[in-house]
Amino acid sequence: MSYSVKFEDVASHPIAVVRRRGVHKHELPRLVPEACGLVWRAVKAAQVTGAGRHIAIYRGGENGLLDVEIGVEVSSPFPGHEDVVGTLTPAGEVATATHFGPYAQLRLANEAIRGWCDEQGRTRAGISWEIYGHWQQEWDRDPSQIRTDVFYLLES
Repeated sequence: MSYSVKFEDVASHPIAVVRRRGVHKHELPRLVPEACGLVWRAVKAAQVTGAGRHIAIYRGGENGLLDVEIGVEVSSPFPGHEDVVGTLTPAGEVATATHFGPYAQLRLANEAIRGWCDEQGRTRAGISWEIYGHWQQEWDRDPSQIRTDVFYLLES
């Protein structure tokens, strides 16, 4: 699979998330959907309107473990509800690419971005994130159309 990787400056945006520390990569396929469900229930309970796409932010933790924030875009700062807190997406210069295909193949986009950064002599800041497109019914029939935007924050 071929990816068009590019540099962009991105601004931060409010999100509502659950935070999990010390997560193994193999736990993500279970954890991300579970956490998204928790966040949607909290957003609905707080009567937030204008909630957007799902997001997962990854920070490298100790011993190969990740610290993650998983949630949803919101149109204004989220006040918090139970285990769900309001925060902001990272901001700054990023390397980014769009992945089309099943989530199980997202590692290919991540590998492409990391390789491209190495080729360009750019240092990653240790934070990456994925924004998942709004689910379309045709994706059930054709998972090659599933859209995920992948971002890596870069050091200045």
